[in-house]
Amino acid sequence: MTTSDILTSSNLLSDSALAPETATLNRRKILITGCSSGIGYYTAKQLRKDGHVVVAACRKSEDVERLMNEGLHSVRLDLDDSGSIVEGIQDTLVITGGELDVLINNGAYGQPGAIEDLSRAALEQQFSTNVFGTHELTTRLIKTLLASEYPRIIQISSVLGLVALRYRGAYVASKFALEGLTDTLRLELADTRIKVSLIEPGPIVSQFRKNAQTAFLTHIDAERSRHIDRYKRAIKRFDSEEKQPFTLPEDAVYQKINQAIQAKKPKPRYYVTKPTYLLGFYNTHSKLTGL
Repeated sequence: MTTSDILTSSNLLSDSALAPETATLNRRKILITGCSSGIGYYTAKQLRKDGHVVVAACRKSEDVERLMNEGLHSVRLDLDDSGSIVEGIQDTLVITGGELDVLINNGAYGQPGAIEDLSRAALEQQFSTNVFGTHELTTRLIKTLLASEYPRIIQISSVLGLVALRYRGAYVASKFALEGLTDTLRLELADTRIKVSLIEPGPIVSQFRKNAQTAFLTHIDAERSRHIDRYKRAIKRFDSEEKQPFTLPEDAVYQKINQAIQAKKPKPRYYVTKPTYLLGFYNTHSKLTGL
């Protein structure tokens, strides 16, 4: 999507968001990535209902068009493509009048498979989306965020950014990396107004399982792996509609995101779902006690 496409779109021209206005805790200018479905899509709609100016970024042009037809501001932004990131930022700032108060880095996917079955290409692709693209988008927007009165960077991480899980090594590694980058960024921005928070969900109702299946079939040669029996069971779970234990709806994540936006002193971390609370406590306790 080009800048001219945005300016000529009737549903954008009619929105008062194009006129610069002072940010408040109640009305913010927000960019959120990964909005084609799941947490990003739900959160974008809810934040818009709350009265915020929301720009929902998607990787595919058809998803951008669908969201715009639903009345949302939307831009194309592919985290694997630096050119797309630059253009997505430009299009976003046209919509927001050159301002941004909140960046929500939600775009990500999970690459399943045993470590020994992961090719270099599969691991690079996982990090390209979940770490490198997110990092580039964030660093390109820091100067813009510094001009906001209440700036926020909100990273959607995972319980698997706290603990490891078999056959999720690529995703675990990417989320551990995101956690480390985010904690360091928070320290480096401590002398500014920018507040940096991590949201760490456990199992959430979304398209995550479907997207993980696609990544698995693309990069893992299950038939030639010694893990074939476990892979077959995993494929059955991919095809199943059965929820994992303790699964919560997308709204549970949105509520924590909203807290991070509205709080004058947001927390460094927000846990979502019982597994995250339990494993987060265990992780902290084990570091303190060495057990």
